[in-house]
Amino acid sequence: MDGHFVPNISIGVPVLKSLRQYTQSACLDTHLMIAEPEKYIDVFAEAEATVHHHRVLRMIRSHNIKAGIALNPSSEWLLSDELLEETDLILVMTVNPGFGGQSFIPQMLKKISRLKARVRHINPDCLIEADGGIGVNNIRQAADAGADILVAGNALFNPPDHILQNITSLQAALKN
Repeated sequence: MDGHFVPNISIGVPVLKSLRQYTQSACLDTHLMIAEPEKYIDVFAEAEATVHHHRVLRMIRSHNIKAGIALNPSSEWLLSDELLEETDLILVMTVNPGFGGQSFIPQMLKKISRLKARVRHINPDCLIEADGGIGVNNIRQAADAGADILVAGNALFNPPDHILQNITSLQAALKN
């Protein structure tokens, strides 16, 4: 996030490079919610991040990196079949991006469900990720709607001294 595409600023390449030295096998899921993503693909690729932006899928794939599309709550999700065939992941923002701690937008469950049904026929390997406001009260609903990946930032890290308890609570809510 660069303060232009969305109203906040987030971590950049130096932080990703620092994380990479501790997470050799982990996928670093990086959302390029920035005004001109094509200017930064090379440096994010060098940091071995997985980047997501609908305008630059082919450029991203040229680095042998998985590529995805991010959809804001107000974004139209009627993507072309050709684009979906090339997409490894579709990130459905379940809040308006930019700041943590926002409330989940329940209408996004329908978007996830419809998107999953369409993607299943075009590109069954494409994953659906839900990010924003995911917590114990809605994690199961998001999974049932078709989300394969669930991002639970505040629900995981707040309060900071209860992370293991928060993980257990999220796992229990997901199983119920």
